[in-house]
Amino acid sequence: MTAEDEWLDLTTEETLEPGLPIYDPHHHLWDHPNLAAYKDHRYLLDELLTDTGSGHNVVSTVFVECSSMYRADGPDEMKPVGETEFVNGIAAMAASGTYGSSRICAGIVGYADLSVGDGAAEVLEAHIAAGNGRFRGIRHAAGWDLDPNVSNSHTNPPASLYLDSTFRKGFARLAPLGLSFDAWLYHPQISELTDLARAFPETPIVLDHFGGPLGIGPYKGKREEIFDKWKTDIAELATCANVMAKLGGINMKVNGFDWHKQDKPPSSEELAATTGRYYHHCIEHFGPDRCMFESNFPVDKVTCSYHLLWNAFKRMAADCSASEKADLFCGSASRFYRLGD
Repeated sequence: MTAEDEWLDLTTEETLEPGLPIYDPHHHLWDHPNLAAYKDHRYLLDELLTDTGSGHNVVSTVFVECSSMYRADGPDEMKPVGETEFVNGIAAMAASGTYGSSRICAGIVGYADLSVGDGAAEVLEAHIAAGNGRFRGIRHAAGWDLDPNVSNSHTNPPASLYLDSTFRKGFARLAPLGLSFDAWLYHPQISELTDLARAFPETPIVLDHFGGPLGIGPYKGKREEIFDKWKTDIAELATCANVMAKLGGINMKVNGFDWHKQDKPPSSEELAATTGRYYHHCIEHFGPDRCMFESNFPVDKVTCSYHLLWNAFKRMAADCSASEKADLFCGSASRFYRLGD
């Protein structure tokens, strides 16, 4: 057991609504044995199953790209296809039934450098072939900030990536291939995603992690000011019928809540009380049928356990009807990623 696991175990709870079906639409898998920053951060099928099997009824999951297991050889633009090959193997293991009934990685979201323009088509087709029917779309992260205290996305994007004309030529290749787009950015860039969504109304887009409301660097201590602007930008984005929202991923260090600095993890009640307004605002404007709870594990594991996180989601959905809960916990994810029954 790692020191992180020992800390997470300091806060435990009974499972709320244990029978409620969950489709987790956002998690990662990785193994970085040679990077000191990832010491004790091996997160593969065994680790994921420990989390999904911790008390909630996780029926299905979607893997989202994280620069994992790229090909060592071949053209640079094709190397990310190795991630899809790797995850499809994990999905096949889970589909065998050997590890339980959960359909782990039933959907796969990969990475292709869309900023190469029309040339992205070949990479997209290779992903589809490698996914063996599981490949659903692309995430090309755009998180960028001028301040060096805010790390840019792992894909090292330039400023205003989603407004770039060459990027949009690559983006235009998604819809004809039946692919969706996961958008990951920081809150000052939400209006750029709105512009992109309006330019491509036929492309299904999902906003990851609430659009990244920052709480570190130059944004530290400005939460209320940022929240007011974020609310306006989210409401405008929600007018785009082709956009859905993932509700989660707000417990990372960049969000500035500093849960990881506490003596023990927050309870699900604390999480719901502190961050609930982000969830409720999105549900109000997108509607439950265009919102989906997401774990963002193991990244959000810096704050709480998988079990406790889904308890927090259930607390925030306590006033929802049965049909609204069905959308938030599985229906919206199933429709967006075409997961079936």
